[in-house]
Amino acid sequence: MKKIELEIVALSHSITQTHSYAVVLGEVNGLRRLPIVIGGFEAQAIAVALERMQPSRPLTHDLFANFMSTFGIELTEVIIYKLEEGIFFAKLVCQSGNEEVIEIDSRTSDALALAVRANCRIYTYENILEAAGLYLDQSTEGGQGAEQPDPKSLSATPSTPVSTNKDLKSLNMEELNTLLHQVLEQEDYVRAISIRDEINSRKSK
Repeated sequence: MKKIELEIVALSHSITQTHSYAVVLGEVNGLRRLPIVIGGFEAQAIAVALERMQPSRPLTHDLFANFMSTFGIELTEVIIYKLEEGIFFAKLVCQSGNEEVIEIDSRTSDALALAVRANCRIYTYENILEAAGLYLDQSTEGGQGAEQPDPKSLSATPSTPVSTNKDLKSLNMEELNTLLHQVLEQEDYVRAISIRDEINSRKSK
């Protein structure tokens, strides 16, 4: 199966859900985005590495990266290889000094935190992007906006923020797509994930 290269394009904090974060992966030379919900600690670990900050003491991911480097183990790539019930599965592809390739299962958030430190490539597969990706349009500023919905659908937009899955179930597909567009404009990827999942669950029925 052909691998699709991704890169970290943003860390998003949810506007509507306290202490919720998403790491946003972008398709290299493509328009699709893959947002993944992560914990606050993992978000911090990724942010520290992206900003090239040097904490006074090594974080857990720094320790693991230093351990690998000390014993001659190179992290060559990270692969997000499975999506099951909304959970992403990843593996670390490592190479030891004797050319032996070793694959290690990992939480996706930990794998990404290590990938940033090792400056290695990140991949996934087409079926995962199809199931969980969001397609963004280049026409908006910076290429970060969502596809424009039918203007007629804007009148169906709820006047107050929708904050629970129960509220999402009360909306029709047109309203869900409009709401998805709005939260993407606000870069609230954590909220976008909930809306995307609701849309996908209806399509699968």
